[in-house]
Amino acid sequence: MADVKRTMKLQIKAGEASPAPPIGPALGQVGINIGEFVNQFNEATAEMGDDLVPVVITVYEDRSFDFELKSPPASSLIKKKADIESGASDILNETVGTITQDQIREISERKIDDLSANDLEAADKIIAGTCRSMGVEVK
Repeated sequence: MADVKRTMKLQIKAGEASPAPPIGPALGQVGINIGEFVNQFNEATAEMGDDLVPVVITVYEDRSFDFELKSPPASSLIKKKADIESGASDILNETVGTITQDQIREISERKIDDLSANDLEAADKIIAGTCRSMGVEVK
């Protein structure tokens, strides 16, 4: 492999990558084959439903690339579990939904590799903190 030219981070809905903006222009700037990336990404994420998937793309000098899929952002997983559209605009005075401790554990188990937590209990606390910052009550 050639030397690394650039590393990019994007968030794309699983199975829905397309050459249209904003993905196409972002990839085109670094000179990689947009269609090839779209096909590989959609194939790799076909089983993930409609989750938002962070992807780290490493582009090499010879225009080849690799990509690494991350777990969906905690906020999008929380919104799904709490069945809400968005977080609260005023978290001190507004609660937009509730989430149970079991749901927090499910999210923690899915996100543990991407969190800076040593164990599941610490991951639960991180996810619960994200819930509070979104105006979602933990029960």
